[in-house]
Amino acid sequence: MKTKVLIAALFVLTAGAVVGYPLTRGAAAPAVAAKPAAMANASAVVAATSHPKVEVVFVLDTTSSMSGLIQGAKENIWSIASSMAQAKPTPEVHMGLVAFRDRGDEYVTRVVDLSTDLDSMYATLMDFRAEGGGDTPESVNQGLYDAVHRISWSQDPKSYKVIFLVGDAPPHMDYPDDVKYPETIKAAAARGIVVNTIQAGTDANTTQQWQQIAALSQGKYFQVEQSGSALAVTSPYDDKIAALSRELDDTRVFYGDADKQRELANKTAATDKLHADGSVGSRVKRAMFNASAAGEKNLIGDNELVDAVTHGHVDLATIAPEALPAPMRALSKDEQAKVIKEKADTRSRLNAEIQALGKQRSEYIAADLKKRAGSANSLDDQIYATVKAQGADKGLNYDGAAAH
Repeated sequence: MKTKVLIAALFVLTAGAVVGYPLTRGAAAPAVAAKPAAMANASAVVAATSHPKVEVVFVLDTTSSMSGLIQGAKENIWSIASSMAQAKPTPEVHMGLVAFRDRGDEYVTRVVDLSTDLDSMYATLMDFRAEGGGDTPESVNQGLYDAVHRISWSQDPKSYKVIFLVGDAPPHMDYPDDVKYPETIKAAAARGIVVNTIQAGTDANTTQQWQQIAALSQGKYFQVEQSGSALAVTSPYDDKIAALSRELDDTRVFYGDADKQRELANKTAATDKLHADGSVGSRVKRAMFNASAAGEKNLIGDNELVDAVTHGHVDLATIAPEALPAPMRALSKDEQAKVIKEKADTRSRLNAEIQALGKQRSEYIAADLKKRAGSANSLDDQIYATVKAQGADKGLNYDGAAAH
């Protein structure tokens, strides 16, 4: 066993997860609470205006040797999401993870299903400890198998479905009861899933296997430094954007029955954790993602009253008092409407401010990166370049966009 390293991982939910953010471990997905009758119209509107999908799952080696890359990637989760979201038409970004180690470690795989709720995912990954491994080959075959067979991929043939295998060690090909990766790649192809490989470090055995996995899937292979080739770039606008993000989150008013309120309380707790423990850089990138059209789903989630009332999806007068958050229950309907209107106006103003400051930040960083050598070889930039090329086959146009 390698020495324990306290680390926040890229899209990782593991045994150290925050209470309230469950892992999928082969069991059926939890039942969704029934929506109030007033939500029927909202569901119809959402169905009619659905965005194209980007479904991306990271299959990530989470042994101790990967701690440097994981730490760097953790700081760039939101920039990766923002880069993926820049396509035209604006896509709905779903992300998931399969974390793998090896037999004899604390776990072989941990599966995080696809979701648009990146906040909850990120809040749990912040507590992850990277450890285990030590014998070079890892359970890559199991990680890939679970990514194809235990993730809730959509049936939409137009959706861009992609796996990024990230690791620094080759697969165990000596486990007799393993499903070997060539068979899993065939199953992925049948479901319209492309597999790309990202090698951390320069191990020759890994290079050969990673290149073969990508070739079998007509995917892309690329290599990054063991640290993930991450660049730390700050701007004079960061603190202000992070503060505005907190204010933007405070405009949310969640509603629903008791089960839905408990579910949404977990989302709120996740947000609170991000603001309390996340770096300024990660909070800034999250703010810019949430202020974009593609990030709206992560910001408001389900059963958010300000958005639902403002867009005419629900009639505030039809919402039962017990379905409202406690502070609003004692208010008259006119007072409730006033609260919703004020929060909607505040949200609009904050979105505009974040977008304006975000544009200035992007220009500042672009100028700074021009002065640096090798800036185009970072992990998130290479992921973005791959998504841009492969997404074109699904009608996603990234012309004029730039990696964040």
